[in-house]
Amino acid sequence: MSNPLSFVNPTPDSPWQTYLSQVDRVLPYLGHLARWADTLKRPKRALIVDVPIELDNGTVAHYEGYRVQHNLSRGPGKGGVRYHPDVTLEEVMALSAWMSIKNAAVNLPYGGAKGGIRVDPKQLSQKELEKLTRRYTSEIGLIIGPQQDIPAPDVNTNAQIMAWMMDTYSMNTGATATGVVTGKPIHLGGSLGRVKATGRGVFVTGREAARKLGLDLQGARVAVQGFGNVGSAAAELFGQAGAKIVAVQDHSGCLINTRGFDLSELVPWVRQHGGVGGFPGGEPLTAEEFWDVDCEIMIPAALEGQITADRANRLKARLVLEGANGPTLPAADDILAERGILVVPDVICNAGGVTVSYFEWVQDFSSFFWTEDEINLRLDKIMQGALRRIWDTADQHGVTLRTATFAVACERILMAREERGLYP
Repeated sequence: MSNPLSFVNPTPDSPWQTYLSQVDRVLPYLGHLARWADTLKRPKRALIVDVPIELDNGTVAHYEGYRVQHNLSRGPGKGGVRYHPDVTLEEVMALSAWMSIKNAAVNLPYGGAKGGIRVDPKQLSQKELEKLTRRYTSEIGLIIGPQQDIPAPDVNTNAQIMAWMMDTYSMNTGATATGVVTGKPIHLGGSLGRVKATGRGVFVTGREAARKLGLDLQGARVAVQGFGNVGSAAAELFGQAGAKIVAVQDHSGCLINTRGFDLSELVPWVRQHGGVGGFPGGEPLTAEEFWDVDCEIMIPAALEGQITADRANRLKARLVLEGANGPTLPAADDILAERGILVVPDVICNAGGVTVSYFEWVQDFSSFFWTEDEINLRLDKIMQGALRRIWDTADQHGVTLRTATFAVACERILMAREERGLYP
C-alpha cells in the first residue's frame, strides 16, 4: 500500500515528485504569494478506502480506492476517476494537483481533485464493475457532492460508470443529484460535446501553437501515443485540418504509415478491436521505435512519465502536445527546451475536457442545455484566451509554456488562499 505521508517524502521519479519539481520552478515568479507556496505541496485531503465486492463466482475481492482533494480555495474539487492496476496514492495526489493547476489556468471556478481504484477493469464482468463503482461511490460519498467535489471519467471509466456513480450518490442522499458527476449519458444530464472535448482542446491549443511556430498543418506529420477518446479525437481533428497521422501507439501495439493512416478505417477498427494492434493499414513498430518517428507534432495521450530524458534526446518533432497528464519528466522537459522543441503542457493542452465538464455542471444546475455548436464555440474561445494569457506570461518572463502556465495558475490559487485567510 502507498505511504499516506508520501507527500512529505515522495518516491523519486513518481508523478508527485514531478509535480513538486514543477511547483519549485515557478516560485521565483510568485512574488509575495510565495509565502503560501507550501499550500500547493500538500493535498488538503486524501481518502483511502477499501472497496470489497462479491464476484460472480461467489468469492469476495477487496480493492484499494482513493479520492484526493488537492486544493479547494477556488471552488469545489473537480477531477476524474481512473480504474487501472497501477493506480497509487502518489499518482492520484499528483493528478489532483495537476487538476488544481489546470482549472486555475483556464480560470474555472474549481479546485483540484482526483480519484482511482487499483484494479484491472478488463478482468471484471459488467455486473462486477457496477458493484465496484457503487461501493466505491458509497465509500467516498463522505466528501463528494455537487458543491463539494465532482468526479468525471478518466482512464478506463466512461459515461456508464458516471451514471452508476450519480445514481448511487442520489440514492444515498434521497434526491436525484445530476450535478454530482460530469461526463454522464446525455439523457441523464450529460453535455453534448463532452466525449471529444479533451481531444478538441488538444487540437485547438495545437493549432494556435503551430501558428506561432509558423508550422503549416497541411501535410504536417503527427504521431499519437494513446488512441482512446483523447488521442483519436485529436487525430481526427488534425486529419480534417490536412495533417497526416503517421504513427500510432497504444497498449495493443504500435504502427507506422508514412503516407498517413486512413482514419475512417482506423477509428472504427480501434472501436471494434479495443486497440490499434493488428490494423492492416500500417507497419508494426516496437514501442521504443515510436519515439524515433519522423514527425512535426507528437501527441502523448496515454499515461504519465512517457517522455524520458533519453526519448527527449531522440524526439524529432517540433511541437509536443500533452494530451495525457504528466507525460514529460522534468529532466526531459529541460532537454526539449534546449533543443527548441515547443511543449504545450498538459495543464492547458488537455483542459478541454474539464472545461466542457464545467459547462455540463452549469447546465445541470440551470436545467437548460446548449447545442453542440454552442459548446464547441464556448470551448474554443476559453481555450484560445487561456493560451494567449499563458503565452504572454512566457514571453514576459522568458520561460517555457509549462512554467508560465504554473505561474498564472499558482498566482490565482494562492491569491484565493490569501484572500480567504486561514480558519480558525
